[in-house]
Amino acid sequence: MNKTELLNRLAQDGEERTLLARTMDRIEQAQRRSVPAWTSFLSPHEAEAVARLIAAAGYPRHLWSGGFEGAERRVCAFLPDWMEADLFDGEGPIVALRAVWQGGERLTHRDFLGALMGMGVTREKVGDLLVSEGRCDMLVLREISDFLCQSMESAGRVKLRLTPCPLSEVEPPQLQVKTIRDTLAALRMDAAAAAGFSISRSKAADLISAGRVSLNWQECRKGDRTVGEGDVISCRGLGKCVIQSVGGLSKKGRIAVTIERYS
Repeated sequence: MNKTELLNRLAQDGEERTLLARTMDRIEQAQRRSVPAWTSFLSPHEAEAVARLIAAAGYPRHLWSGGFEGAERRVCAFLPDWMEADLFDGEGPIVALRAVWQGGERLTHRDFLGALMGMGVTREKVGDLLVSEGRCDMLVLREISDFLCQSMESAGRVKLRLTPCPLSEVEPPQLQVKTIRDTLAALRMDAAAAAGFSISRSKAADLISAGRVSLNWQECRKGDRTVGEGDVISCRGLGKCVIQSVGGLSKKGRIAVTIERYS
């Protein structure tokens, strides 16, 4: 199967086709030129698309990393045959930068992302932003690390000091996890989101129709979309929840579910 046929088979839309075409170029670079090559940072949805391509291409040698275990945004690197599987150690494509500030001001993920976008940095160059009290560990591509260290002086109105940080010292904030056991009239997106985020079903429906909710990292505007075990529902401003299990019917005909919410 040639490149065009593979893209026609796998790509779900024009944006995904562009992503997969670029990824195929990276695979060919590693195989034909015998040099390592890698993608930009990928969202979970983009990573799923790239994983499908890797499977269809016969699993060329590759590594995934976001800079730390459990990273949401990750880079996929393709390795030539001669290279050991340690590309993300030392001089790999991912660099951690630690931003610190004083004064007790509270900064958020949105503050840092807004500051980066305001500097002209595109989202694909930036991985996870790990914000804690007085500190933010930023995972970025090596190609922009020097620029950020020299030029990023603030987030919002708060002055920052940026320094490189070894990947081994990156400390993700501990997630707050709440287990929710509930029953649903049907395995629908709006019902599951309402239960998972502890909001009314009408509020969940409004958020879904407004495009603020994603199912498995892809925007979903259909409240009646069927959901099931393992599905991830995320909502801007509310976090994400995972449907851990679906049980049987209650005496009233409702479906038992266990949902974990992360914030």
